[in-house]
Amino acid sequence: MQELKARILQEGTVLPGGIIKVDGFLNHRVDTVLLDHIAEEFGRRFDMNAVDVVLTAEASGIALAAIVAQRFGKPMIFAKKAKSDNIEGGLYQSEIFSYTYKKKVTLLVSQEWLHDGDRVLIVDDFMANGEAVRGLCDIVSAAGAELVGVGCAVEKGFQGGGDRLRASGVNLHSLAVIDSAEPGNIVFREG
Repeated sequence: MQELKARILQEGTVLPGGIIKVDGFLNHRVDTVLLDHIAEEFGRRFDMNAVDVVLTAEASGIALAAIVAQRFGKPMIFAKKAKSDNIEGGLYQSEIFSYTYKKKVTLLVSQEWLHDGDRVLIVDDFMANGEAVRGLCDIVSAAGAELVGVGCAVEKGFQGGGDRLRASGVNLHSLAVIDSAEPGNIVFREG
């Protein structure tokens, strides 16, 4: 998606350790018009009539997933990273290693909201090593739901998470796959 790639080149910053900072428009300060264009692109890549629910992980994926869900009239669920007092009943859980926070995190979804037979589109803003998406895929499977696909705005292709998911059969579409990133030089994967 050229618009997204252009914003990454114009406003993105590469920090030490391969961190790509896009928080000025994607996941801290959010450009909702851009997110709506990303949602529109996901609508071209996935059959939204075959989707019952949009799923993401807390917290930075919520804005994009909410816009995708709203655009296509679907409910949105986000996996929490901590159990709160308002979650009752059973939980679907998956332990992941957070690249951003450098620690293990447990993703939690109430069994009240995800059901056997639900057709799920996972949406996330950014993929580093693919752990969050892998954990969400585990939750979809545990619920007996069907994974329609995964839509990711930005993927760090050089970390291999997206390639591992694709190799395992996941229908993953990332709109901007970064193959290499150094200060002042971000290179996108073609195709």
